[in-house]
Amino acid sequence: MKIAVWDTYVIRKDEKIMHFDILVNENNDADQVFEYGKNYHKTVSQDGQSLTSKECKFCHIDKAPEAIENQILKNGFSIIEMENCN
Repeated sequence: MKIAVWDTYVIRKDEKIMHFDILVNENNDADQVFEYGKNYHKTVSQDGQSLTSKECKFCHIDKAPEAIENQILKNGFSIIEMENCN
């Protein structure tokens, strides 16, 4: 499966910058990607934080490893946490 990688930097409630990638099927549009990111925010107690084209930008297309592909097929997206996500 080819996936789109969206590089995301969000200001957390404590003012730290949270960096993560949103991985989706290559055919998803930006609005759907932003919704997936907002869903992820809820899981890390950051709901309500801004997530728009300012914070989240398309980066590249890549081939998904099997574990990521399975997450995308099950949930519609996968997250790679990079910095300050917990």
